[in-house]
Amino acid sequence: MAHRFDLICFDWDGTLYDSTASITMALQQAVVDVGGERPTREQARYVIGLGLQDALAKVAPDVPPSQYRALSDRYRHHYLQHMTDITLFEGIEGVLADLRSRGHLLAVATGKSRRGLDDALSVVALSDMFDATRTADQTAGKPHPLMLYELMDELEVKPEHTLMIGDTSHDLELAHNAGCACVAVSYGAHSVAGLQQWSPLYMAHSVRDLGRWLQNEVHAPPRA
Repeated sequence: MAHRFDLICFDWDGTLYDSTASITMALQQAVVDVGGERPTREQARYVIGLGLQDALAKVAPDVPPSQYRALSDRYRHHYLQHMTDITLFEGIEGVLADLRSRGHLLAVATGKSRRGLDDALSVVALSDMFDATRTADQTAGKPHPLMLYELMDELEVKPEHTLMIGDTSHDLELAHNAGCACVAVSYGAHSVAGLQQWSPLYMAHSVRDLGRWLQNEVHAPPRA
């Protein structure tokens, strides 16, 4: 049976991986470590999904670029201290397995580094689940569309047959810029209001909610 979408592309942190709190804390503490003013929780959560350098520039405007290397190192230090404590959102493995069983291609488009994503995939034993992945240090960071363009080109899927799922406005803007449909999840980093401005096809409030929508909509044939 033809699918409405052939390629389902996921963001990682805050969409599949329950890491929002750890990333927020690591960003806040890293800025303090290099002498910057501690960003608020909302400021730190907003930059999740961006490439690390873009995120640091936005979350620490009072830290000079000469300190970005030290800031990056302190962020990684704090994040890695808790990395093995982070898990997939409950039910995500079932959602991914169901999509694969129905013949969909699966991909990841993330603001993480290549090393960071590979480490995370290894921790949760999902390295073989995805047909392709792209990280911010391999290509242009979100919301530039190049990340999705490369995934679609590699997997030979057109934008109209690609769906992007994410928890931040950066993810949804990425989809918009690449000419793809998107679905938002509200259990991650950004507010519902911030997500709704990109007109997602659906707003999922839990993994179970997301799984139900995917079964009813994504597996269906394309609409006339």
